[in-house]
Amino acid sequence: MDRAELCKHVRRLVVKVGSGVLSRGTLCLQPESIQGLAKQIASLMAQGVQTLLVSSGAVMAGMERLERTERPRSIPVKQAAAAIGQSVLMARYEEAFAPFGIKVAQILLTQEDMRDRVRYLNARNTLFTLLGLGVLPIVNENDTVAVEEIKFGDNDILSALVASLVDADLLVMLTDQEGLYTADPRTDPGAQLVPVISSPFTPDAFWASPTQTLTGIGGMASKIEAARLATASHVPTMVANGLTSDILVRLVAGESLGTLFLPQAAKMGGRKRWLAFATRPKGGIQVDEGAKQALTHQGRSLLPSGVRGTVKAFHAGDVVSILGVEGQEFARGLVNYSAEEVERIKGRRSSEIEQVLGYKHSDEVIHRNNLVILGVRK
Repeated sequence: MDRAELCKHVRRLVVKVGSGVLSRGTLCLQPESIQGLAKQIASLMAQGVQTLLVSSGAVMAGMERLERTERPRSIPVKQAAAAIGQSVLMARYEEAFAPFGIKVAQILLTQEDMRDRVRYLNARNTLFTLLGLGVLPIVNENDTVAVEEIKFGDNDILSALVASLVDADLLVMLTDQEGLYTADPRTDPGAQLVPVISSPFTPDAFWASPTQTLTGIGGMASKIEAARLATASHVPTMVANGLTSDILVRLVAGESLGTLFLPQAAKMGGRKRWLAFATRPKGGIQVDEGAKQALTHQGRSLLPSGVRGTVKAFHAGDVVSILGVEGQEFARGLVNYSAEEVERIKGRRSSEIEQVLGYKHSDEVIHRNNLVILGVRK
């Protein structure tokens, strides 16, 4: 796929900017970074490109107000810093976009907002309404309530989920590196920038920087994983240096900068994208090889006859992993029966369900319309 041709069709853009870019390597937000970003986004919006910004920086702004010199390690202190810094961050963005006549809106999300189908759709509707009004949504993880069980972990993954949520034409992740390299460019003189990567790809095939720095918790490893999620949702993804002059405008114009991750050929429907990438399975169902082949190559539903057993407790209506004989997840879906019920009907014919349970919700353990086959996973 030609980069310039791809960029001609960008009408909805998600931009992720990290703390390292906003701070320019210091311990506080730099006005010139935010102002420069605002100028570029305003230019793209003037060209008719609907834009959403996924921005880190709240914790850093809070650290600055608290006069701290290192990133909080504990969740409670991180939450407190985010509570203090989020309003500061939004005020900086409002000031930066005001000269261009652009209004901004704050959207705070947790993983629970993505897992729950109703909340997922509500978030989608709100974002589309804001875009329709010409408002710039500024998205961040809701650090003030996020704990280990519900946090995204970093805004790279969040940006990929947002890109999938809004059917973006392009995701751009701005970092303090030129893109993805074959080796560590800081220590290996032979390291080369990788300009284009086709999907699907294996995340551990590339060099990845550490996942935590003084100013943030991302890193190239999380960007590679985010790119895997986004491209599997058919969203082309770029990783580029946010400190380069006019980087966003140049990228959308088709200039060959950074690393471009090409999307997978087939595009999933919205419901299947939600199942594949936004949910966290409550448990698992292990199936035999025949059932796996029927699901992956014949587009069949999962019937009780192909089930070997269950993993963890789950209820009817939960999202569960579908596991092969070796225990590796290859699909997931919305299950029609609880783990206890599945254990009782496993290996049986669908015609025997009512006889075994005394009732029958469905002939299928998981219907094919509520099931998605996963691509290459980490």
